[in-house]
Amino acid sequence: MLTDGNTNRPERRTALIGRELGQITALSKTHLPEEKELTEEKAGYTFFWSGHGTEDKWEAGVSFAIQNSLVKKLTYLPKGVNDLMMVLNLPLVGKKCTTIISAYAPTMANSDEVKNQLYDDLHSVITAVSKSDRLILLGDFNARIGSDCQTWDGVIGKQETWKLQ
Repeated sequence: MLTDGNTNRPERRTALIGRELGQITALSKTHLPEEKELTEEKAGYTFFWSGHGTEDKWEAGVSFAIQNSLVKKLTYLPKGVNDLMMVLNLPLVGKKCTTIISAYAPTMANSDEVKNQLYDDLHSVITAVSKSDRLILLGDFNARIGSDCQTWDGVIGKQETWKLQ
């Protein structure tokens, strides 16, 4: 186990993750409660997350890990829509922005009500983005893959096999 150089305590997971990230990273199924942030100075990142309340079972959760140098340039900090979705607005030149959505779709084990709520919320967030702005959608949509297109009609299509010459 890696330890913090100044103490003999193990490094937090966020510090370990911070060494592996790009400038902005969307993380899913973080299992963290409430909506909070944590700055890891050594790793150079700030983590923003949205999850269930402290009394609830922490099954989902989404977050953004953003380089501290970029956090300073943000007009607004990332905002949680719920425990399955967060939104980040990055200012661009000319009063435009890029909206980045981090989403985590419920699994098949969840009720249709929970799944439909995510897609309703996602639709609301996407339609609120100005048509002149850029939109990036990141996340885990718990996609199903396979060849059983009869059972999943309307969800997956028939797969063709491509051969290279």
